[in-house]
Amino acid sequence: MRLHGDVSDGEEDAVMDPALLSSSSPNGAAVAAAVSAPRLVVGYALTKKKVKSFLQPKLLLLARKKGISFVSIDETHPLSEQGPFDIILHKKTSKEWQRVLEDYHEVHPEVTVLDPPNAIEHLNNRQSMLEEVADLNLSSFYEEVCTPRQLVIMKDPSSIPTAVAMAGLTLPLVAKPLVVDGTSKSHELSLAYDEASLSMLDPPLVLQEFVNHGGILFKVYIIGEAIQVVRRFSVPDVNTYDLLNNVGIYRLPRVSCAAASADHADLDPRIAELPPRPLLEKLSRELRSRLGLRLFNVDMIRELGANDRYYIIDINYFPGYGKMPGYEHIFTDFLQSLGQNNYKRSLSEG
Repeated sequence: MRLHGDVSDGEEDAVMDPALLSSSSPNGAAVAAAVSAPRLVVGYALTKKKVKSFLQPKLLLLARKKGISFVSIDETHPLSEQGPFDIILHKKTSKEWQRVLEDYHEVHPEVTVLDPPNAIEHLNNRQSMLEEVADLNLSSFYEEVCTPRQLVIMKDPSSIPTAVAMAGLTLPLVAKPLVVDGTSKSHELSLAYDEASLSMLDPPLVLQEFVNHGGILFKVYIIGEAIQVVRRFSVPDVNTYDLLNNVGIYRLPRVSCAAASADHADLDPRIAELPPRPLLEKLSRELRSRLGLRLFNVDMIRELGANDRYYIIDINYFPGYGKMPGYEHIFTDFLQSLGQNNYKRSLSEG
């Protein structure tokens, strides 16, 4: 951790409204009290969209009260000439940024990088994304956690019907882009009802068997060891009538966005019941260890009529935490814990 004086004036104002720093503002006294405290410097490299959704005023104000300063990293200048940082928070996918960050960390191993680029890369491909889930050992619980059966199609749409038949997949199928690159296109999902329409799809993609789940999805947010779950409305169940009377490819809406919240809806308790907390804690520990990540979320569904069987259908790095109730408290607590660990380590090494 660094003293307040280690941060330049320009960095102090990088993301905060100057009005919040005024002693005459309602929050002025609280902010002023934090000025002399040890300060944790978090450098961030995020897209403009991510800055707007994540660095909300409520997070920034609470962070300053806790002695945490967010500083924008200028990607047009060498990273080694910026800082000093205690933590680097990023969500960039370019190979160039990955190289810059890895070179920087070799010189500054004391800086915590959230998260390692090579670990994030594992989630940028939907084929490799769920591999770590396939052999999860959660045998100490009655609940089963698995992934839908899926098939990767790299090219030649005309070959998809034959490939699906050979793999023994059951219609309908959810089609997802193979690559997750942070663009809206990588989150465009479709539902294919019949075999003939499969050749209309656009590879490379992943085809997953659709699992009826009562139209409810559980978004499991993970921030270090902290876990928070929210309900979202999802795709309605598909019955025999639907299969017999629907053909073609249907574009699915962004069902897991905050606007689709189901937390206060009047739902059947058997559908609305959250996954058991011990199961989520075990799942979180296993995935943190296997993925080497601390900031991610899991999209999870419970099979309709099978209360002990859950499916993980997606894993996302550094998701939209700003949509999570109370995220500013959980995230700043997490950053403080990292800062304390870094400080203890520096004392022991010194």
